[in-house]
Amino acid sequence: MRALTCTRFDQPETLSVTEHPTPTPGPGEILLRVHAASVNYPDALMVMGQYQVRPPLPFTPGAEAAGIIEAVGKGVTHLTVGQRAAAFTGTGAFATHLIAPAAATLPLPDTLEFGVAATLPLAYGTVMHALIDRGQLRAGETLLVLGAAGGVGLAAVMIGKALGARVIAAASTDEKLALARAHGADETINYATTDLKDALKTLAGKAGVDVILDPVGDRWAESAFRAIAWGGRYLVVGFAGGEIPKLPLNLPLLKGASVVGVFWGEYARRDPRGNARHLQQLATWVTEGTITPLISARYPLEDAPRALRDLLERRVTGKVILTP
Repeated sequence: MRALTCTRFDQPETLSVTEHPTPTPGPGEILLRVHAASVNYPDALMVMGQYQVRPPLPFTPGAEAAGIIEAVGKGVTHLTVGQRAAAFTGTGAFATHLIAPAAATLPLPDTLEFGVAATLPLAYGTVMHALIDRGQLRAGETLLVLGAAGGVGLAAVMIGKALGARVIAAASTDEKLALARAHGADETINYATTDLKDALKTLAGKAGVDVILDPVGDRWAESAFRAIAWGGRYLVVGFAGGEIPKLPLNLPLLKGASVVGVFWGEYARRDPRGNARHLQQLATWVTEGTITPLISARYPLEDAPRALRDLLERRVTGKVILTP
């Protein structure tokens, strides 16, 4: 098998593709022949040693993949050889073959393309957990999405609409906002050229924004929070903007609002059944056309460093895929 290998925590350009023996699944595991692997921001952070999880070196990055099951380990009864499936493993997906726990592997319908399927567990699973479990988003409420053209942001726009919310999308260019609007956003804000707090005051009025989904952090967090509704929920998803913001704690007090952490990986580990329900709903929505995940680029395995660099420098809209 061929795999992208990280031998030291450093920039993505230090990664290389190396040959390894194809592994054999152990009890409770499956071997997946990878047709598509999704590239995510945490993958880049992990390669650089800046993520909260530092796997032992050497390791193969890549958190999620879709493909065909080539072998099953002892005790696996609900998955079979030749079955199409998607898996979330945290690492190892940037390779031609992937060992995955059967419990973290989702059978796929024949109608779901591998590239689309590979995007669902982390980005879309995170948004489902964020909006449904943590944010308690209800139909008719107003949802603000920061970084609305990225992988998580665009997923939030689509899933927010599927849940019946009014969606305000905020991003840094008019091109990104056009993309968010094309995927269902009701209103848009360019926070690079417009004062975010003033724009939200115009769009949300005195009532404010019920739920804010923030995968960006950085300097926009406080301005967004100042527009939150009474009893609003601010969902902390990540810090793609670079800086971890410092929020004055009098703001949640004055608004009776909540700052809510979203850690999908730990949720999926602790509540695999709940996570599986979310992923099944996502697969249904994709099949029905309710949501349409955007794949903006597909890279061969050898170009994985470029894919990670594009992600780090915010040149990516929607999702990008590796095709081993």
